[in-house]
Amino acid sequence: MISRRKTRQVMVGNVPIGGDAPVVVQSMTSGYTHDIDNCVREINKLAAAGADIVRVAVPERKDTEALKEIMKQVHVPIVADVHFHFQRALEAIEAGVSKIRLNPGNINDRQQVERVIDACKERHLPIRVGVNEGSIVERKDKQKRMRELGGVFSDNRHGHILAIMITKLEEYLDIFYERNFYDIVISAKSIDPILVMDAYREISKRFDHPLHLGVTHAGPKETGTIRSVVPLGTLLAGGIGDTIRISYANDPIYEVQDGLELLYVLGLRQRKGAELIACPTCGRIQVDLFTLVQHVNRKLKEEITLPIKVAVMGCVVNGPGECEGADVAIFAGDKRGIIYVQGEKVANVPEENILDALLEECKKFQAKVLRGEAKLGEKVVDILPPDPIGELGSGYAKISAAKAESDRALQILNQ
Repeated sequence: MISRRKTRQVMVGNVPIGGDAPVVVQSMTSGYTHDIDNCVREINKLAAAGADIVRVAVPERKDTEALKEIMKQVHVPIVADVHFHFQRALEAIEAGVSKIRLNPGNINDRQQVERVIDACKERHLPIRVGVNEGSIVERKDKQKRMRELGGVFSDNRHGHILAIMITKLEEYLDIFYERNFYDIVISAKSIDPILVMDAYREISKRFDHPLHLGVTHAGPKETGTIRSVVPLGTLLAGGIGDTIRISYANDPIYEVQDGLELLYVLGLRQRKGAELIACPTCGRIQVDLFTLVQHVNRKLKEEITLPIKVAVMGCVVNGPGECEGADVAIFAGDKRGIIYVQGEKVANVPEENILDALLEECKKFQAKVLRGEAKLGEKVVDILPPDPIGELGSGYAKISAAKAESDRALQILNQ
């Protein structure tokens, strides 16, 4: 059980962040906000996938003007991402968004920041302060930047950046505190996973505001998954983090799916829908396991709503042991599959019938759970591996050939 760091709680619409609330999954639309139909379509798609909050960019007035109509057609809290002009923040607040995201590196005029704070305070809206690496380093004054780079954390290879991040954050938050405003969420993203971990750890020591975790510019999903999951998983496992966004240069639907899966495997969110586990490739597989797993995964998403653990194993060597914790399991051999429900054998089917038979058993088991006749995660009996010389034995042919050869040898000796 992960012991989470205690933070203040803020409300983003009807979604709590921090305190004892579950870790929240966010994503961001990839299209133009002023394209209302496409923006609404994307928000609703992300929400259907499990996003708790969706952020939209509002770089121009036509984007903030679209917000009122957009929010009439969506059912998740909307965050306005404000980068360069404080007026966009005021317009988004007036339009009724649930949260504002400010960038200290781009909006640093004190009077402008105070106007945004006061408007959010009046409407009880939280503000996310993002001290991301790419936007807080001074670019215009090279001498000033050099002085900043000589900061603290000299024993850390990212010391100069950490110093800038925390200094900028402290300076910025002082404005909020002086206005008696504390509904704040902090982010400190970087392209470097190690810096991300260092930054959030240092910030968590200094502030009790909820933290929004993420890696910026993570790249395509193929590499961005590892770049994101390593630091976010490490921080979450250490109790740090109240809301996350996994960022990909890809369809943001994958951000939501992978973010939820990360929280599921860490036990930080209750899984929705089936959990599918499957064995990797090896020379023992005697069915088309990869195709089977893809089909099973798709069917489970369509048909199963409870967090049933389903195991699909391709052989009789490790299959029985690895199926032990599954509610519904199948392991295959010699073009057939044995299906178990909570450890009890219920079917032995040919390969071409495995998908339909497995799905049918999953649906039957789900119905039993809903009727209160079974409980998730409770096996009835232990799974016993089949006889290796039996019909599913992966070594059946070799064993038979060896036995025949041995019999012939004995016959020769006995003559």
